Amino acid sequence: MDRRPTIYLYTDGASSGNPGPGGYGAVLCCGGARKELSGGFALTTNNRMELLAVIEGLSAVRWENAEIEVWSDSSYVVKAINEGWLERWERKSFSKVKNPDLWMRFLPLYRRHRVSFHWIKGHAGHPENERCDALAVEAAHRPELPDDKGYLEAMEAGNLFGE
Repeated sequence: MDRRPTIYLYTDGASSGNPGPGGYGAVLCCGGARKELSGGFALTTNNRMELLAVIEGLSAVRWENAEIEVWSDSSYVVKAINEGWLERWERKSFSKVKNPDLWMRFLPLYRRHRVSFHWIKGHAGHPENERCDALAVEAAHRPELPDDKGYLEAMEAGNLFGE
């Protein structure tokens, strides 16, 4: 069986105000192929957009059991995986956790592949991170952004937990 190449997924999220209009950007690189993804919402948070960038990037991978290296400037996302926070949150059924809707979307995608997470300093000149930031900021400024239903539901229920 041929070994497929490693996929490099670079991600970033942005919000203008926290909460405010926000966007995410993701760049996938594999061999010589490259794919860029972005989107935004009228009212959301930076952490939601950081995590959504990873979710959308992982969702774009078409084959199973891919080796994926995620590079993110989000300590929130990287530490949740690398320091075991996500495992604890899942054991507690995501009670009193920020963004449980997104973490529950993330888990099956994460478990479908062999994923490693790496933190990269934001706004430090890394070309792919800078591109993701530009995609996220541009997406946050698009006209007529849709609602972030997960954020609005959490806000209405009073379940933002310091977001």
